[in-house]
Amino acid sequence: MGGPPDGEGLTIARNLSTRYLAIAAEIALGLVTLPFNLAHLGKSAYGLWTLTASVTAYFSVLDLGYSGALVKFVAQYRTRRDPRALNEILSTVFYIFTGCGLAAYIAAIVLAIFLPELFHVTPDQVATGRIVLLVTSVNVVAGMAFTVYGAVINGFQRYDLNNVVGTVSGIITALVNFAVIWAGFNLVGLVVAITMIRLLTYWVYRINAYRVFPGLSIRPAFFRRDRLREVTTFSIHMAIIDWANRMNYSMDAIVIGAFMNTAAVAVWAIGQRLAELTQRLANQLNDILFPAVVEHDTAARNDRLQKIFLLGTRLSLAAAVPLAGGMLLLAGPLITTWVGTDFSGSVIVLQLLSFIVIVRVGNATASTLLKGSGSHKLIAATNMSAAVANVALSIALVHPLGLPGVAMGTLIPVTLVMMLIVFPAGCRRVGLSVTQGLMDAVWPAVWPAAVMAAYVFATRPLVPHHLIAVAIEYGIAVSLYATTFVFLAISAAERQFYLEKALSLVGHHRFFGRVRTVSESA
Repeated sequence: MGGPPDGEGLTIARNLSTRYLAIAAEIALGLVTLPFNLAHLGKSAYGLWTLTASVTAYFSVLDLGYSGALVKFVAQYRTRRDPRALNEILSTVFYIFTGCGLAAYIAAIVLAIFLPELFHVTPDQVATGRIVLLVTSVNVVAGMAFTVYGAVINGFQRYDLNNVVGTVSGIITALVNFAVIWAGFNLVGLVVAITMIRLLTYWVYRINAYRVFPGLSIRPAFFRRDRLREVTTFSIHMAIIDWANRMNYSMDAIVIGAFMNTAAVAVWAIGQRLAELTQRLANQLNDILFPAVVEHDTAARNDRLQKIFLLGTRLSLAAAVPLAGGMLLLAGPLITTWVGTDFSGSVIVLQLLSFIVIVRVGNATASTLLKGSGSHKLIAATNMSAAVANVALSIALVHPLGLPGVAMGTLIPVTLVMMLIVFPAGCRRVGLSVTQGLMDAVWPAVWPAAVMAAYVFATRPLVPHHLIAVAIEYGIAVSLYATTFVFLAISAAERQFYLEKALSLVGHHRFFGRVRTVSESA
């Protein structure tokens, strides 16, 4: 099967490679900073930080789906070469976001006042929890207003600019983290320092937006009610999808905090952190594909959509199966060598969440395709149904099963919805039978996992009890899967396509020269 056109393929490769580098750096930094923070802050303080971060994450749902919708409309009006319409939409949404940000901070103040009534926090944690909640909320509120600049970057398919900025910001944040703790500051001082770095990063994102779109102009005179209606007809469904996703994947810590304690939240956070990083690393392709899906759907290129569906699903699974599958197989030694036996309860959490990652990422291309090609209402309905079932099951299972019950509450509805509704709908949209989709997109990426699993089961008892040894075992297992996938599971033509794109990226000067050509022609 052929790949995308040459220019589009290079753009995707450039964006994807820099995104992987950024997240790989984030993972490496997280592996160092998380145990460092746990050791110096303590389990309860770290759990309090995780709890407040989970609460503030919900404030972003007040963007009402406009952030996701903006990418679609930026790509659409960029294709139509209509900068006036684009500035009107961006300006209109910017001021809507500003109002939503103010509402979010008012909500944060209310939550801070009633923090001890809402969660199981000890009396000595109340004052600290309130301050951390309010400071963290500043970052969330500012992020909402600056979302329009991120939408410009994404809609113009220049993810690479912000990927570089994000990597540098992550390194600076980690250095500041260490410096603040070594200087003797507590959790409040750490959160204040990290928030300041993130606010400065938002300003750099703004600079990048003007670099990509020199004609960008956000001002009150461009606010238009008709543009607001235009975006809202799509954004309302994106909002439902976003709310459902947060209920599915961010509500668990809140359920645990409400029915258990902050120590249990910390145990959950270890498994959740690893699963989230794995999911992010494996799922970057689908975020990048969304503007391309919108473009091909607008031009009625169903053949391109079918190739995106098949290649995207296969590559997504080829990333998720080894990364998340390796976490599942090595969860025990990884957890104990990383953060110690006190967090052994995180093992089953990581295993269950890793399976969810495989299901989510494996179906992410189908979801992206449906959202960008007119079936966003279906994704909204199915995601919300899964979210409601998730919360109900998590609450029902948290007492009899504890943390594994909360994870099962997510796994069951997500798996059923993705495998029985979303994937078949994606197949129908591009004119494939479910059998064709499974055989062409799923099976080539799944069966090499048997080779990886056989290796891990045979060698795991021999792995020394050391984090570096576990990391080496994980790397070998992933490499074994990759070798099997590339040389045995896919066709020679597809293998040649991937090789050509890799060689294009390696040719540094030629690559960036062609990147400029693609950018200028856009």
